[in-house]
Amino acid sequence: MSSLLRTNEELAEIYKRHVNTLYRVCFLYMKNKSDTEDMVQNTFIKLMRDRTIFESREHEKAWLIRTAVNLCKDHFRHWWTRTSGLDKAPELTEEFDFKVDETLEKVLALPPKYRAALYLYYYEGYSTPEIAEMMGRPRSTVRSWLHTGRKRLKIEIEMEMKGEVR
Repeated sequence: MSSLLRTNEELAEIYKRHVNTLYRVCFLYMKNKSDTEDMVQNTFIKLMRDRTIFESREHEKAWLIRTAVNLCKDHFRHWWTRTSGLDKAPELTEEFDFKVDETLEKVLALPPKYRAALYLYYYEGYSTPEIAEMMGRPRSTVRSWLHTGRKRLKIEIEMEMKGEVR
């Protein structure tokens, strides 16, 4: 089955280019393997049905990330949704080469808005304006999330260094 504007080959190439990034972004929200895989799949289904013509690979990637973030947020708007804790993180497959170190574990423990902003900024290398566009928020809001997220991480690390348990 091919989409209205994209051939199966084009869809396969887009998938290869972006599946790992989308998996990591969706995992920030979903925190478990099966829901993450569902959201990645739903993102590519949306792409198959969408008529957007991408100006560049960066535009393509930004569209996919924004779509994935929106799908994840929509998922949590439903009253029946439950999430798993970080104890599910080791279930990540090696196929995606997604390692959860101590710092990333602390980032994943943050509330979603800080978690997503910090991850996109530090792990994916996006700028504040790019993150703002992807998340549909003003730049000042994203800068505030980055600032607050960094402060929360700093406090957490300092408490850990002092041996305090939270």
